[in-house]
Amino acid sequence: MCREVVDVLREVPEGILVDATVGDGGHTDALLENLPHIRVVGLDRDPEALGAAAERLAPHRHRLTLHHATFDALGAVLDSVGQAEISACLFDLGVSSRQLDRPERGFSYRLDGPLDMRMDPAGPVTAADIVNGADEGTLAGILRRNADERFARRIAAAIVAQRPFATTAQLSGAVAAAVPAPARRRSHPARRTFQALRIEVNGELEMLEGALAGAIERLTGSGRCAVLSYHSGEDRIVKSVFRRAAGEFPPPRPGLPPAPGPPATVRLLSRRSLTPTDSEKAANHRAGSARLRAVERLTQRRDDLTGRRGLTRDV
Repeated sequence: MCREVVDVLREVPEGILVDATVGDGGHTDALLENLPHIRVVGLDRDPEALGAAAERLAPHRHRLTLHHATFDALGAVLDSVGQAEISACLFDLGVSSRQLDRPERGFSYRLDGPLDMRMDPAGPVTAADIVNGADEGTLAGILRRNADERFARRIAAAIVAQRPFATTAQLSGAVAAAVPAPARRRSHPARRTFQALRIEVNGELEMLEGALAGAIERLTGSGRCAVLSYHSGEDRIVKSVFRRAAGEFPPPRPGLPPAPGPPATVRLLSRRSLTPTDSEKAANHRAGSARLRAVERLTQRRDDLTGRRGLTRDV
């Protein structure tokens, strides 16, 4: 959804755009090409991806800095470069094609490799550690929480019965055997298990809510935050954070009015997520589950005496 991302962020004010998940630099490249009024601070936890991004983005190096950091370190990175406010922020969540297509990284249920799944190879926990060390209840909870896996208990029991596991092929085979035959025909039976383990290894959902809230807080007036998510767990968090920031709070019980909350700091650019075009899905099957949501910061004014932010609504 590169074109859609560029369109959503095209009108942001002049200043800094943070690509919080720069990956190989595809979105960053398009944004630098199409938004001449912005400079980019790019973050990624994968040093291999950062190296590829640096090479790809070399023509834009005068408008770009790259940092080896997780996206929840966005505030610390901006503080380190003396940047209090930003004009835009982009989060492209999930795993990259580079990671999936390298069997030695251990992300793919189709390619045999070590059971790793760390986005940062220096991370302390691998998928093998979780698969071989967690009890059955914990494993089932990971599968349900991170991937909405309907056969979580059956898969967890099969894993515990057959472990230890050392490779992706071993785990993929065990999961496939645990899933009822009719379910195997809809999609690869290990897809959700591998997704859930990857999310757990890298703590993706745990850091997402705080990272999004921190990014919104850094936005200058009329600045925008856009997020590409790829599964329901991510999208629920994005939608919840954005709606709370827009002053929308769920009622405490059905039939009651919404609970009062802090005033809105953003407006939703669309109540529904944007999805890839049919042509993009045909050309890239991995784009099929993508959902794009975005918000725009309401007009801000800075109190010159105290340095605190005030908010006024756009008219």
